Amino acid sequence: MTSKQTLSDWRASALQLEQQINHVVVGQQAAVRNLLIAVFARGHVLLEGQVGVGKTTLLRAIAQGLGGHYQRIEGTIDLMPADLIYYTYLNQEGRPCVDPGPLLKQGEELSVFFFNEINRARPQVHSLLLRVMAERSIGAFNREYRMPHIQVFADRNRVEKEETFELPAAARDRFFMEINITAPGDDKVLDDLLFNPRYHDVDALIGEMAASQIPYYQLNDWAAAIQDSIQPSAALRQYALDLWKATADPGAFGIGLADVDMDNLLQAGASPRGISYMIRAAKVRAWLENRDSLLPEDLQAVFAVTMSHRIFLNPMYSYRQDDIIPTLIDSILNQIAAP
Repeated sequence: MTSKQTLSDWRASALQLEQQINHVVVGQQAAVRNLLIAVFARGHVLLEGQVGVGKTTLLRAIAQGLGGHYQRIEGTIDLMPADLIYYTYLNQEGRPCVDPGPLLKQGEELSVFFFNEINRARPQVHSLLLRVMAERSIGAFNREYRMPHIQVFADRNRVEKEETFELPAAARDRFFMEINITAPGDDKVLDDLLFNPRYHDVDALIGEMAASQIPYYQLNDWAAAIQDSIQPSAALRQYALDLWKATADPGAFGIGLADVDMDNLLQAGASPRGISYMIRAAKVRAWLENRDSLLPEDLQAVFAVTMSHRIFLNPMYSYRQDDIIPTLIDSILNQIAAP
């Protein structure tokens, strides 16, 4: 069993990493905390956000802090599953050669894999990525390749809809969190980003961070120890169950939304995997807050990022999803009494 002192030392390292990332990627404290929770819960993340808001810089900063290798691939309509595994080319003698692709290039040292604009890639590519996410392994060249430390981050292009393939419900459910990253709203932060040359050279900016602050190859063990160290009370277990049930049947808990027929609103609520992920995230948050027990505020803090992408509206309301889902999430948190 991991000692309290060891957990405390890990927490100090995690908070130091968080501080350094916030020094590199300014104005994104909430997103950084959620990503840190995902890292220590070993969950894959779907990122939302406009182009140029710092998603790649943020992930590079995380990879720098973890010390493992970072790989990125761009989603395109002509991308094939094999492109993630290997690529072919002609060498100087004109002979065909095969080299490992982004998933295999770093072997077991790959810690962060970023799939940019995942909805531009075909469903066949999604299927391969989902297997990697679920099993952290892949079959190629008549053998099995393990990637025990990989954490997948993907983002969707929500502006351009031409030549895109939206992720089905089952695929989105595989992501531990869905985190929205927006441009900072503070004018002072924006002024600094625009006019301070420090933020114009991303390579130099990432280089300011200390490398390998968190040993990526130990994160799986750390995550298991953190989960074992945090215990929820019986009342909190029931609270978590009520939050989950309300995502599927909000009307049963007296939840109503203006101009919405609650009986015909939902196609599906959050899955059992969703509540499991919510508990995992809440435990990591409690650990980061230096507690060994869960509080309602831990569940409330991670409820939206772990549940929003698991609630599916009926087609008649899907065009209002960006308005209805946040309102429903807030209504659930306000209506379900915390212990």
